[in-house]
Amino acid sequence: DAESVGGHSFPLKPARAKRVACSDFKVLFLKGSFSEVFMVREKKTGRLYALKCLKKKHLAHSNLENEINILRRIKHENVVGLEDFYESRTHYYLVMQLVSGGELFDRILDKGVYTEKDASRVIKQVLQAVSYLHQNSIVHRDLKPENLLFFNTDENAKIMVSDFGLSKTPEHGVMSTACGTPGYVAPEVLAQKPYSKAVDCWSIGVIAYILLCGYPPFFEENETRLFSKIMRAEYAFHSPFWDDISESAKDFVRNMMEKNPLKRFTTEQALRHPWIAADTAKDLDIYPSVCEQMEKNFAKSRWKQAINAATAINHMKRMSLSEPSPSPLCLPGVTAEAPTQNQQEPIVPHPDKNDPLDPNGNLVVSHHVTRGDPEATDLHSFHPESDTTFRPVKR
Repeated sequence: DAESVGGHSFPLKPARAKRVACSDFKVLFLKGSFSEVFMVREKKTGRLYALKCLKKKHLAHSNLENEINILRRIKHENVVGLEDFYESRTHYYLVMQLVSGGELFDRILDKGVYTEKDASRVIKQVLQAVSYLHQNSIVHRDLKPENLLFFNTDENAKIMVSDFGLSKTPEHGVMSTACGTPGYVAPEVLAQKPYSKAVDCWSIGVIAYILLCGYPPFFEENETRLFSKIMRAEYAFHSPFWDDISESAKDFVRNMMEKNPLKRFTTEQALRHPWIAADTAKDLDIYPSVCEQMEKNFAKSRWKQAINAATAINHMKRMSLSEPSPSPLCLPGVTAEAPTQNQQEPIVPHPDKNDPLDPNGNLVVSHHVTRGDPEATDLHSFHPESDTTFRPVKR
C-alpha cells in the first residue's frame, strides 16, 4: 500500500501503517535542497503531525540513524517526539510531533512583559527534560535557544527540547568528539578533553544567562580570545544589565557555568536550587532591558548561524595555536567586558532572515561531515551569508 502526500508516494511497512496513513495534505512548511516538511493529518484520528521528507542520496554520511535511535528511546512531555519513521527507495520519512509555538527568543520578544520568574519556569522545564535524558544515558550536546520551542501558541505553553542530531549515548559515560555550537559549548570540549553529561548543564547555564540579560556571556571580535574566554569561564554580571537580577539567579548561573565539570551542578542539583525550586526569582518586569539587548543581539533568527565545535578545533590545529581559533563565529556582541579589560564592540555577520527552518527550528542547510571520528558527523554547520553588522544597545 502507499499514500500520496505532496507528490510523494509513501510505501507503508505493515508495522508502521497505522501511524503514517496520512491522507490529508495540509501545509508545505518548507522546501529545502535536500528535504521537505509537510504538516499532515492522520486519516483515522485527524491528529496533525510534521512529516519530514529527506532525500537518501544526500544523507549517506549523516547522523540521521543516530538521531532516530535516540528519539525512539525517549518519551517526555518536554521533548519533541518521533512518532514514526519509514522509508522508500529514495527518501526517509520522519513523522514528528507537531510543535507550533515558535522559538524561545521570538516568544520572549513578543511577550511585552517578562520577569525572572518566566526565565526560571523555562529553565526548569529544560532541566526536567535534560534530567530525563541523562537518566537514560543520553547527552544532548547541542542545547541552545533555537532548539527550545514552545509546544503551541497558548500563553502557558510548555517548552520542548528538540534536535537530537548530535546526541550521544556514551560508553562508560565519557565522550571526546568536539561538537556543538561554540557559544554554548563547555570549556572541556573546546580544550579537547574527555567530557561527560556535564556539558549539557553548562549549556543550560549559558541559556539562563542570556534569558536574564539578553546578551551572551562570552563575546569577542577575535576568535582566539573568544575561545580563550570560554575555556577560562571568563564571564561577568555587568552593570546596569544585572543590577535588578536576584542574587539567587546569579548563584544559579555560577553553579551551572562552573569551569570544573566535577564541581558543576548536575540537573538534579539544579532542580533543587532555590531559583528553580523555591520562590527566589524576582517578579520584577525586566522586559525593557532584556528585550532591548535581545533584539540587538539575537533579533529574529540571527542566532541560527553558527559553526560547529569540530570545525573550530580543526581550524585551531591547522593554525597550530595553543588556544582554539575557529572560523568567524556568529556570536552577537554587547558592550560589556570583564572589569579588568577594555570594552569592545564585536562585529558579527548574520544569516538571511528568509532561510527555511524545519519543524525543530533548524535551518535547512547542506550537510557537513567532520573528518576523522565517525561520531563527529554533524548536520549543523552554518556559514555567514552577510557582512551586515550590528551593535549593542547602550543605556
